[in-house]
Amino acid sequence: MLRVTNRILLALTGTGLLLAGLAVLAAAADLPDRWGLTLPSGYTWRGPDSVLLGSDGRTRWHGTGWWWPLVLGLLGLLVLLALWWLLAQLRRRRLAEILVDSGDGVGALLRGHAMEEVVAAEAESLPGVDRAGVTLTGRRTEPEARIGLVLLPQAEPAEVVRRLEAESLRHAHRSAGLESLPAEVRLRASKHPPERIS
Repeated sequence: MLRVTNRILLALTGTGLLLAGLAVLAAAADLPDRWGLTLPSGYTWRGPDSVLLGSDGRTRWHGTGWWWPLVLGLLGLLVLLALWWLLAQLRRRRLAEILVDSGDGVGALLRGHAMEEVVAAEAESLPGVDRAGVTLTGRRTEPEARIGLVLLPQAEPAEVVRRLEAESLRHAHRSAGLESLPAEVRLRASKHPPERIS
């Protein structure tokens, strides 16, 4: 959800800035007059010598009682939305604990970090895997795993992923009493120094 929100906000901000930049460029270069374009009647920025917001536009609503509360309310709302977005970016996305169904109706809590370490250690024991990193996300009753594997040069990626799913992930979701443990796996090749042949 946060990824989609970020993309939408970035797209809207980028589009708004692009349109504002094009409007400034068009007015500064006096393109409407050069190309014979007729601008809307309310458009105040008509040439290089005009300003975006003239004195009439700046002082039009000052005498009304609703102007300043509206401006301050909108600015406050904008600040609150920006703070919410910033906190959402900084929030820990890791799952702190997993709810394990013990079968007696009470349940138990498993530390997410402990499960991450176990899955990573088992993934590193697979042939062809140099290093593994695991992050659990999602809800504590339905966790999801993000796994990063650094593969050795002789590794077969398809075989590594198959064994990861069949062994490491299956052991993890069975031991935690979960129906499944969806995973997103990212593979990278390990960097090794060039070999010298003599």
